[in-house]
Amino acid sequence: MGVIIASFVSGLIFGIGLLISGMTEPEKVLGFLDIFGAWDATLAFVMGGAVAVAAIGFAFARRRGAPLLAAKYRWPARSDLDTPLVAGAVLFGVGWGLVGICPGPAIVNLAGLSVPIIVFVAAMIFGMVGFELWRVQSAAGDAPESSSIATRADG
Repeated sequence: MGVIIASFVSGLIFGIGLLISGMTEPEKVLGFLDIFGAWDATLAFVMGGAVAVAAIGFAFARRRGAPLLAAKYRWPARSDLDTPLVAGAVLFGVGWGLVGICPGPAIVNLAGLSVPIIVFVAAMIFGMVGFELWRVQSAAGDAPESSSIATRADG
C-alpha cells in the first residue's frame, strides 16, 4: 500500500509541477523548440531546475543503505546505446516537436477532455501496445521451437 501512496503522491507533485511551469501548454513547448524564431527559454529553466532537484535526490539516495519502500535500489545496469533506445528517442523527439506535448503533460491534459489530447493519448497507447506486441513477437521468433520439434517427433 505504501508504494501505491508514494506513486500517487509523486505523480501528483509531477503533474502540479507541469501545470505551474506551463509545460502542459503545447504553445510554450513549441516556443522553446523554435530556436530560430520567437524562442521561449523558460523550458530550459524548468529543465535545469528539475535536473538540480533530481541530482540532490540521487545524491541523498546513494548515501542511504536501502530505499524506504523496497529491499534494495534498482539502479540502471546498462549504459550502452542500442537501436531501440535511439529509435524511441527519435520518435519521442519528432512527436514532441510536431505536437508540442509529451506523455506526462498529455496525461495531465486529459483532465480537460480536449479531443486532440484524447487522440494523442490514444495514439500513444496504441504505439506502446504495438511496440510491446512487436517485442514479444520478436522474442518468440528468436526462441528455439522445442515444443514444435517435440510435437513433430511424437506425432
